[in-house]
Amino acid sequence: MIILGVILLVVGFVTGIAILWTIGIILAAIGLILWVLGAVGHAVGGRRHYW
Repeated sequence: MIILGVILLVVGFVTGIAILWTIGIILAAIGLILWVLGAVGHAVGGRRHYW
């Protein structure tokens, strides 16, 4: 999810499409939150690790 967010950020920035930029920021933020939650030991989606 983080990688998809970064790809959308880059594509949105290069092409000037604002909606891709916005979706990229949202996906990257959610991916980072899930990654941090998994790293500190909280179960994410019923799993111990977020992969």
